[in-house]
Amino acid sequence: MTTPDKNLRIGVVGIGNMGSGHVTAINDGKVTRATVTAVADGDAARTGRFPKAKAFKTGKELIASGEVDAVVIATPHFDHTTLGSAALAAGLHVLVEKPLSVHKADCDRLIAAYHARPKKEQVFGAMFNQRTDPHYAKVRELIVNGELGEIRRVNWIVTDWFRTEAYYASGGWRATWKGEGGGVLVNQCPHNLDLLVWMCGMPSAVRAFCQFGKWHNIETEDAVTAYLEFPNGATGVFVTTTGEAPGTNRLEIAAERGRIVVENGKITWTRNLQPMTEFSKTTDQSFGRPDVWNVEIPVEGSGGQHIAIMQNFVDAVLDGKPLLAPAIEGVHSVELANACIYSTLTDATVKLPLDGIAYEQALQKLIAESRFEKKVVTRTASADDFAKSHR
Repeated sequence: MTTPDKNLRIGVVGIGNMGSGHVTAINDGKVTRATVTAVADGDAARTGRFPKAKAFKTGKELIASGEVDAVVIATPHFDHTTLGSAALAAGLHVLVEKPLSVHKADCDRLIAAYHARPKKEQVFGAMFNQRTDPHYAKVRELIVNGELGEIRRVNWIVTDWFRTEAYYASGGWRATWKGEGGGVLVNQCPHNLDLLVWMCGMPSAVRAFCQFGKWHNIETEDAVTAYLEFPNGATGVFVTTTGEAPGTNRLEIAAERGRIVVENGKITWTRNLQPMTEFSKTTDQSFGRPDVWNVEIPVEGSGGQHIAIMQNFVDAVLDGKPLLAPAIEGVHSVELANACIYSTLTDATVKLPLDGIAYEQALQKLIAESRFEKKVVTRTASADDFAKSHR
């Protein structure tokens, strides 16, 4: 039952590209039954763009202010854990931008804070906006409902995350071990890694080859090829980079009931009329293969994206509606990203679940030993520039 008379007071911490976008969407009425009553950022010029909201210099001040019922955390990644934990301990509802945290150990700490929350009705969501894309939602439905059958192979080439040197030079924290904790796997690919696990489940082993600063003047990974193994024996390959244009975004899943491909805004299913294993075991043909139907599944658009996740969060708080992206599921994409980097650092296959503390120590070593000097160029990003970051 909806409650149209209620209104959620939201505070946004971190008024960069994402944070300012969230404030604007709510202020413009794209998210109903919500009001931005407070904003926090160390840069007064950023908070000054939203004079109707009370401004704070720090997220901790906003959390303790009594001005908000819920907090949206859109800060650099390392702050997600500390601010999220503080907001949960204060009894506030929390929506965290991706990634949930930089590494698995911090995810576990943040999730522990959620389990220790003082009010059981507190809502804890994550901004995995690509779960609203109907293409991936449909593929997940086919898998969950058993229509596709058991998965044998997954390949995802997602190299259309192209980023320029100007992008990396726009912030001193970007693509550094100390400031961001990683590169393409931590910044861009949390979306894809989340979708991969959401659709196909968590792999059981990872052997990855990350290349650090291959295409850009950065110290973190900007090109990755990973081999995945799943508990049922299925395999996968995940390829990504921010150094390829125009790039490719092609997801291919081979299963008992055929092959499904998501590419160029289409879902194509080459459907086996008989499951492949059943056909193999029952046919008397030496070179036969199952007959197929070529099915194009009608899907349009990319879903509601950030606005849909924000509205779902508001509805979850006010009406008890189930979350599209529960924050506790955010640990999976972080763990998979960590495993890829750790596999490269150790030159070995990493079995999952990952030892979060061991990875945390490896990351701290990278930070301590870093001698990389980041060149920062101050510029004002246009709305057109930011719009191009969403695919």
